[in-house]
Amino acid sequence: MAEEEEDQLHHVRRRRLRCLVTFLNCLLLCLGDTGGPILLRLYFLHGGHRQWLSSFLETAGWPLLLIPLSLSYLYRRRSDPSAPLLHLNSRLLLYSAALGLLTGLDDYLYAYGLNFLPVSTAIVLTATHLAFTAFFAFLIVRQRFTPFSINAIALLTVGAGVLALHADGDRPAGVSTAGYWRGFILILGAAALYGLVLPLVELVYAKAGRAVTYTVVIEMQVVMGFFATVFCAGGMAVNGDFQAIGREAEGYGLGEGKYYMVLVWTAVLWQCFFMGVVGVIFSVNTLLAAIIAASLIPVVEVLGVVFLHEKFSGEKGVALVLSLWGLASYSYGEYRQVKEEDKALLLATQHHSASPSV
Repeated sequence: MAEEEEDQLHHVRRRRLRCLVTFLNCLLLCLGDTGGPILLRLYFLHGGHRQWLSSFLETAGWPLLLIPLSLSYLYRRRSDPSAPLLHLNSRLLLYSAALGLLTGLDDYLYAYGLNFLPVSTAIVLTATHLAFTAFFAFLIVRQRFTPFSINAIALLTVGAGVLALHADGDRPAGVSTAGYWRGFILILGAAALYGLVLPLVELVYAKAGRAVTYTVVIEMQVVMGFFATVFCAGGMAVNGDFQAIGREAEGYGLGEGKYYMVLVWTAVLWQCFFMGVVGVIFSVNTLLAAIIAASLIPVVEVLGVVFLHEKFSGEKGVALVLSLWGLASYSYGEYRQVKEEDKALLLATQHHSASPSV
């Protein structure tokens, strides 16, 4: 009896710990997904011009991932003193490195594009990554299209088209029409590349040949962050960004001290985003991460208007509504699919249990 009560107490503690971890990861995701783009745009708005440096900041905070990784290792050592330090084999390490290089390129496209666009426009364009994800998932992991995903693709495409029709009224001061279109295409390119990376990550999980745990995913994220940062650091070295940081800091519109604060906090907040996404996916599911990201789009829009004094036109409002509608359609379709798969699995299990033993 005492043993049963102890098991129940242990189960309650684990459930409470899981709820706490989920809440903390949701908080990290919210902080990173709203603060990262705002600070990156703030860097450009007040005199920052180094595209490779700004892309470097998106993954330069990867050492912060060593904190949850160390806690996970210490927790494993308590129950198993012979627990290995790392779980990645050579194949997963190679795949993670390749994904990291693609992530570095994606960071560069996004940061370069944000140099020419308001963050309130860029965040709506970034939402189109769901359309690209659905397309590449169909090609790579044979994920089927549903009426909900097709509806989402159509809405997100129309939303981007509405923004394109309002190019002249949406240009930031000092940005030419050609520059605006360059930023528009670069942000869409970043969304497309991100839509390619996500199915590739899913493919790597499928090819891993072992159960993918939270620890394995964090280790993969560390490797991806490291190689993405190395990729961008190489671009910085070739472009002379390391030597230019001091000069750029001296002429920064908000002052030299705030220049370095913007750089540091940009790196921290983007890493909060990556940590939050991974944590939410493995504490709950991918659907919750997608819903949180969708709900934060209008928050970033408002923050851009309030803190960066960006314009919020009627066309931008229409594009925002279409994007949220598309994201809601996509999320509901994913929810329906998961429920159907769970129902099919339950029926199969019941059928197997009811079958007479041979």
